[in-house]
Order: sequence, then C-alpha cells, then structure tokens
Amino acid sequence: MVLPFDLQNFILRARVLKLYRQALRITRRAPSHSRGELRHVVRQEMENNRNCCDKQRIKFLISEGLERLKILDEMLNMQGH
Repeated sequence: MVLPFDLQNFILRARVLKLYRQALRITRRAPSHSRGELRHVVRQEMENNRNCCDKQRIKFLISEGLERLKILDEMLNMQGH
C-alpha cells in the first residue's frame, strides 16, 4: 500500500536520496580494494532504515550520514584519493 506524501515527506525523501547519491559518489574515490565493501556498507545502512517513518529519526539519520560522509571525504583527501 502506498501512502500519500505530504510536502515534508517529499522533501525528506529527496534529502535521503541525495545523501545516498553523495555516498556512492564518494565511494568511487576510495581505493579499488575497499570500494566494494564501502558500497555494501552504504547500501546496508540505507536498507536497515528503509522502513523508518519517524520524521525526527529520519532527520537525525540524515545529519549523522552527512557527518560520516564528511569524515570519509576528509580521510580520502588526506590519502590523496
């Protein structure tokens, strides 16, 4: 059953998808031997929280995901990737 989206749900969904795309882009810069594992972790994190309906929790997960991506991006920059 598909639930109708209100504007806030639509915006949250767009933010989640943007986060997912950003994560996949950053994994492309990882060394080839760890790239697959990073993609798997990103996918698993998204799947684990796929059915979350609590807007506050979703906002928290988005902010946590952005912070983790920022750290990963900085690590890859320091390693020259």
